[in-house]
Amino acid sequence: MTKHDPITGRYVYLTVEGIEYRVYYEEAGEGIPIIVGHTAGSDGRQYRHMLCDEEVTKNYRVIAFDLPYHGKSLPPYGVRWWEQEYNMTKARMMAFPNALSEALGLDRPVYMGCSMGGHLACDLASNFPDNYRATIAVEGALRSAEEYVNVGMEGIRKEFDNPNVNRTSVGAAMMLNISPYAPEENVREIQWEYSCGGPGVFAGDLYYYYYDHNMSEEEARAIDTDKCMLYMLTGEYDPNTAPSDTQELADQVPGAKYWAMEKLGHFPVTEDYTKFREYLLPILEEIQAKS
Repeated sequence: MTKHDPITGRYVYLTVEGIEYRVYYEEAGEGIPIIVGHTAGSDGRQYRHMLCDEEVTKNYRVIAFDLPYHGKSLPPYGVRWWEQEYNMTKARMMAFPNALSEALGLDRPVYMGCSMGGHLACDLASNFPDNYRATIAVEGALRSAEEYVNVGMEGIRKEFDNPNVNRTSVGAAMMLNISPYAPEENVREIQWEYSCGGPGVFAGDLYYYYYDHNMSEEEARAIDTDKCMLYMLTGEYDPNTAPSDTQELADQVPGAKYWAMEKLGHFPVTEDYTKFREYLLPILEEIQAKS
Protein backbone atom coordinates (compact mmCIF):
# COMPACT_ATOMS: atom_id res chain seq x y z
CA MET A 1 0.00 0.00 0.00
CA THR A 2 1.24 3.50 -0.86
CA LYS A 3 2.27 5.49 2.19
CA HIS A 4 1.25 9.16 2.54
CA ASP A 5 1.65 11.73 5.28
CA PRO A 6 -1.70 13.13 6.53
CA ILE A 7 -0.70 16.63 5.40
CA THR A 8 -2.45 18.93 2.93
CA GLY A 9 -0.52 21.79 1.30
CA ARG A 10 -2.15 24.88 -0.23
CA TYR A 11 -1.45 28.46 -1.22
CA VAL A 12 -3.35 31.43 0.16
CA TYR A 13 -3.09 35.07 -0.89
CA LEU A 14 -2.39 37.51 1.95
CA THR A 15 -2.12 41.28 1.69
CA VAL A 16 0.36 42.75 4.16
CA GLU A 17 1.45 46.40 4.16
CA GLY A 18 -0.27 46.88 0.80
CA ILE A 19 1.57 44.00 -0.93
CA GLU A 20 -0.11 40.76 -2.01
CA TYR A 21 1.84 37.62 -1.13
CA ARG A 22 1.22 34.05 -2.28
CA VAL A 23 1.86 32.12 0.92
CA TYR A 24 2.28 28.37 1.20
CA TYR A 25 0.97 26.49 4.19
CA GLU A 26 0.52 22.88 5.23
CA GLU A 27 -2.07 21.58 7.65
CA ALA A 28 -3.21 18.44 9.37
CA GLY A 29 -5.73 17.55 12.05
CA GLU A 30 -8.91 19.11 13.33
CA GLY A 31 -10.02 21.00 16.39
CA ILE A 32 -8.36 24.02 17.96
CA PRO A 33 -6.29 25.82 15.32
CA ILE A 34 -2.60 26.26 16.07
CA ILE A 35 -0.40 28.30 13.73
CA VAL A 36 3.27 27.31 13.93
CA GLY A 37 6.08 29.63 12.82
CA HIS A 38 9.56 28.67 11.68
CA THR A 39 12.98 29.95 12.65
CA ALA A 40 14.98 32.64 10.85
CA GLY A 41 16.26 31.48 7.48
CA SER A 42 14.26 28.24 7.41
CA ASP A 43 10.67 27.23 6.62
CA GLY A 44 7.67 25.18 7.69
CA ARG A 45 9.37 21.85 6.99
CA GLN A 46 10.60 22.11 10.56
CA TYR A 47 7.14 21.05 11.73
CA ARG A 48 6.71 17.92 9.63
CA HIS A 49 6.83 15.59 12.64
CA MET A 50 4.28 17.64 14.57
CA LEU A 51 1.95 17.62 11.56
CA CYS A 52 2.08 13.81 11.62
CA ASP A 53 1.65 13.45 15.39
CA GLU A 54 -1.78 11.90 15.96
CA GLU A 55 -1.69 12.84 19.64
CA VAL A 56 -1.62 16.48 18.52
CA THR A 57 -3.80 16.36 15.42
CA LYS A 58 -6.69 14.51 17.08
CA ASN A 59 -7.50 17.74 18.93
CA TYR A 60 -5.64 20.44 17.00
CA ARG A 61 -5.64 21.74 13.45
CA VAL A 62 -1.92 22.34 12.94
CA ILE A 63 -1.08 24.99 10.33
CA ALA A 64 2.58 25.46 9.34
CA PHE A 65 3.27 28.33 6.94
CA ASP A 66 6.30 29.59 5.04
CA LEU A 67 6.92 33.30 5.35
CA PRO A 68 7.39 35.02 1.98
CA TYR A 69 10.93 34.50 0.61
CA HIS A 70 11.07 31.21 2.56
CA GLY A 71 10.43 27.62 1.49
CA LYS A 72 7.63 27.47 -1.09
CA SER A 73 6.46 31.06 -0.52
CA LEU A 74 8.10 33.02 -3.33
CA PRO A 75 8.91 36.73 -3.20
CA PRO A 76 5.88 38.87 -4.15
CA TYR A 77 5.02 39.09 -7.84
CA GLY A 78 4.86 42.59 -9.29
CA VAL A 79 7.36 44.02 -6.80
CA ARG A 80 10.97 44.72 -7.77
CA TRP A 81 12.16 42.96 -4.63
CA TRP A 82 15.63 42.29 -6.08
CA GLU A 83 16.30 46.03 -5.96
CA GLN A 84 15.51 46.20 -2.23
CA GLU A 85 17.39 45.03 0.83
CA TYR A 86 15.36 42.41 2.62
CA ASN A 87 14.80 43.12 6.32
CA MET A 88 12.04 41.50 8.37
CA THR A 89 10.41 43.94 10.79
CA LYS A 90 8.38 43.39 13.93
CA ALA A 91 5.27 44.91 12.34
CA ARG A 92 5.50 42.61 9.32
CA MET A 93 6.26 39.55 11.43
CA MET A 94 3.11 40.13 13.47
CA ALA A 95 1.03 40.92 10.39
CA PHE A 96 1.53 37.57 8.64
CA PRO A 97 0.02 35.20 11.24
CA ASN A 98 -2.73 37.75 11.84
CA ALA A 99 -3.51 37.87 8.11
CA LEU A 100 -3.33 34.08 7.81
CA SER A 101 -5.72 33.62 10.71
CA GLU A 102 -8.19 36.06 9.19
CA ALA A 103 -7.92 34.53 5.71
CA LEU A 104 -8.58 31.02 7.03
CA GLY A 105 -11.39 32.18 9.31
CA LEU A 106 -9.71 30.92 12.48
CA ASP A 107 -11.28 31.57 15.88
CA ARG A 108 -8.54 32.83 18.22
CA PRO A 109 -5.92 30.24 17.28
CA VAL A 110 -2.91 29.27 19.31
CA TYR A 111 0.40 30.53 17.95
CA MET A 112 3.66 28.66 18.51
CA GLY A 113 7.00 29.72 17.08
CA CYS A 114 10.67 28.91 17.53
CA SER A 115 13.67 31.29 17.62
CA MET A 116 12.45 34.40 15.79
CA GLY A 117 9.05 32.68 15.93
CA GLY A 118 9.54 32.40 19.69
CA HIS A 119 10.19 36.12 19.95
CA LEU A 120 7.08 36.61 17.83
CA ALA A 121 4.98 34.57 20.28
CA CYS A 122 5.89 37.15 22.92
CA ASP A 123 5.13 40.11 20.65
CA LEU A 124 1.75 38.67 19.64
CA ALA A 125 0.77 38.08 23.28
CA SER A 126 1.76 41.66 24.03
CA ASN A 127 0.21 43.40 21.03
CA PHE A 128 -2.67 41.17 19.90
CA PRO A 129 -4.04 39.33 22.96
CA ASP A 130 -7.57 39.37 21.55
CA ASN A 131 -6.44 37.48 18.43
CA TYR A 132 -4.96 34.43 20.19
CA ARG A 133 -6.12 32.22 23.05
CA ALA A 134 -2.49 31.37 23.84
CA THR A 135 1.00 31.68 22.45
CA ILE A 136 3.94 29.32 22.94
CA ALA A 137 7.39 30.90 22.76
CA VAL A 138 10.04 28.30 21.94
CA GLU A 139 13.50 29.81 22.50
CA GLY A 140 11.95 33.24 23.12
CA ALA A 141 13.18 36.09 25.34
CA LEU A 142 12.80 39.78 26.05
CA ARG A 143 15.55 40.43 23.53
CA SER A 144 18.45 38.67 21.85
CA ALA A 145 21.80 38.29 23.60
CA GLU A 146 23.90 41.46 23.57
CA GLU A 147 27.00 39.68 22.28
CA TYR A 148 25.14 38.88 19.05
CA VAL A 149 23.36 42.23 18.80
CA ASN A 150 26.70 44.04 18.99
CA VAL A 151 27.86 42.36 15.77
CA GLY A 152 25.65 44.81 13.84
CA MET A 153 23.79 44.23 10.59
CA GLU A 154 26.94 44.89 8.57
CA GLY A 155 28.67 42.01 10.34
CA ILE A 156 25.61 39.79 10.04
CA ARG A 157 25.37 40.40 6.29
CA LYS A 158 29.10 39.75 5.89
CA GLU A 159 28.57 36.31 7.41
CA PHE A 160 25.13 35.32 6.09
CA ASP A 161 24.61 37.46 2.96
CA ASN A 162 27.99 37.11 1.32
CA PRO A 163 28.44 35.73 -2.22
CA ASN A 164 31.84 34.43 -1.13
CA VAL A 165 30.24 32.22 1.54
CA ASN A 166 28.64 29.05 0.19
CA ARG A 167 25.13 28.25 1.45
CA THR A 168 26.34 24.89 2.71
CA SER A 169 28.61 26.79 5.10
CA VAL A 170 25.55 28.48 6.57
CA GLY A 171 23.96 25.09 7.10
CA ALA A 172 27.12 23.75 8.70
CA ALA A 173 27.25 26.76 11.05
CA MET A 174 23.97 25.67 12.62
CA MET A 175 25.89 22.92 14.41
CA LEU A 176 26.82 25.57 16.97
CA ASN A 177 23.16 25.89 17.99
CA ILE A 178 22.20 22.22 18.17
CA SER A 179 22.21 19.99 21.24
CA PRO A 180 24.98 17.36 21.26
CA TYR A 181 22.25 14.82 22.06
CA ALA A 182 20.37 15.40 18.78
CA PRO A 183 20.33 12.35 16.46
CA GLU A 184 22.67 12.89 13.51
CA GLU A 185 19.93 12.43 10.90
CA ASN A 186 18.02 15.32 12.49
CA VAL A 187 21.14 17.47 12.62
CA ARG A 188 21.69 16.84 8.91
CA GLU A 189 18.08 17.77 8.18
CA ILE A 190 18.47 21.10 9.95
CA GLN A 191 21.66 21.78 8.01
CA TRP A 192 19.94 20.86 4.74
CA GLU A 193 17.08 23.28 5.39
CA TYR A 194 19.51 26.08 6.19
CA SER A 195 21.44 25.40 3.01
CA CYS A 196 18.33 26.05 0.90
CA GLY A 197 17.61 29.71 1.66
CA GLY A 198 17.55 32.57 -0.83
CA PRO A 199 20.26 35.26 -0.83
CA GLY A 200 19.98 37.75 2.01
CA VAL A 201 16.94 36.13 3.62
CA PHE A 202 18.57 34.64 6.71
CA ALA A 203 20.45 37.88 7.38
CA GLY A 204 17.28 39.92 6.83
CA ASP A 205 15.34 37.74 9.26
CA LEU A 206 17.98 38.43 11.87
CA TYR A 207 17.07 42.13 11.69
CA TYR A 208 13.87 41.27 13.52
CA TYR A 209 15.47 38.62 15.71
CA TYR A 210 18.34 40.79 16.94
CA TYR A 211 17.02 44.34 16.67
CA ASP A 212 13.32 44.93 16.02
CA HIS A 213 12.24 42.53 18.73
CA ASN A 214 13.24 44.27 21.94
CA MET A 215 10.59 43.91 24.62
CA SER A 216 10.86 46.12 27.67
CA GLU A 217 10.14 44.84 31.18
CA GLU A 218 7.14 47.21 31.26
CA GLU A 219 5.73 45.63 28.09
CA ALA A 220 6.27 42.15 29.50
CA ARG A 221 4.53 43.01 32.77
CA ALA A 222 1.55 44.33 30.79
CA ILE A 223 0.92 40.99 29.00
CA ASP A 224 -2.53 39.79 30.08
CA THR A 225 -2.30 36.02 30.44
CA ASP A 226 -6.01 35.86 31.28
CA LYS A 227 -6.67 36.98 27.70
CA CYS A 228 -3.74 35.28 25.98
CA MET A 229 -1.77 32.76 27.99
CA LEU A 230 1.98 32.80 27.33
CA TYR A 231 3.92 29.55 27.61
CA MET A 232 7.69 29.39 27.20
CA LEU A 233 10.04 26.51 26.38
CA THR A 234 13.81 26.84 25.98
CA GLY A 235 16.46 24.19 25.38
CA GLU A 236 19.28 23.98 27.87
CA TYR A 237 21.81 23.76 25.01
CA ASP A 238 20.69 26.93 23.21
CA PRO A 239 23.64 29.37 22.96
CA ASN A 240 21.44 32.11 21.46
CA THR A 241 18.67 32.15 24.06
CA ALA A 242 19.90 30.64 27.30
CA PRO A 243 17.35 29.25 29.77
CA SER A 244 18.22 32.17 32.05
CA ASP A 245 17.22 34.60 29.27
CA THR A 246 13.76 33.06 29.01
CA GLN A 247 13.52 32.91 32.80
CA GLU A 248 14.09 36.67 32.86
CA LEU A 249 11.08 37.09 30.58
CA ALA A 250 8.95 34.62 32.55
CA ASP A 251 9.67 36.48 35.78
CA GLN A 252 8.19 39.65 34.27
CA VAL A 253 4.94 38.19 32.87
CA PRO A 254 2.27 37.59 35.53
CA GLY A 255 0.78 34.11 35.18
CA ALA A 256 3.12 32.93 32.41
CA LYS A 257 4.56 29.41 32.52
CA TYR A 258 8.08 28.37 31.59
CA TRP A 259 10.03 25.13 31.31
CA ALA A 260 13.70 24.60 30.46
CA MET A 261 14.03 21.56 28.19
CA GLU A 262 16.72 19.01 28.91
CA LYS A 263 19.05 17.79 26.14
CA LEU A 264 17.59 20.19 23.53
CA GLY A 265 19.10 23.20 21.77
CA HIS A 266 17.96 26.07 19.55
CA PHE A 267 15.92 23.91 17.14
CA PRO A 268 14.08 21.55 19.52
CA VAL A 269 11.15 20.80 17.21
CA THR A 270 13.53 19.39 14.59
CA GLU A 271 16.44 18.28 16.78
CA ASP A 272 14.37 15.65 18.58
CA TYR A 273 10.60 15.96 18.21
CA THR A 274 10.02 12.90 20.40
CA LYS A 275 11.76 14.69 23.26
CA PHE A 276 10.17 18.06 22.48
CA ARG A 277 6.62 16.68 22.53
CA GLU A 278 7.12 15.60 26.16
CA TYR A 279 7.01 19.31 26.98
CA LEU A 280 4.50 20.32 24.30
CA LEU A 281 1.68 17.84 24.94
CA PRO A 282 0.90 18.95 28.52
CA ILE A 283 0.69 22.55 27.31
CA LEU A 284 -1.71 21.61 24.53
CA GLU A 285 -3.80 19.59 26.99
CA GLU A 286 -4.04 22.60 29.30
CA ILE A 287 -5.06 24.92 26.46
CA GLN A 288 -7.71 22.43 25.36
CA ALA A 289 -9.09 22.13 28.89
CA LYS A 290 -9.46 25.92 29.08
CA SER A 291 -11.05 26.28 25.63
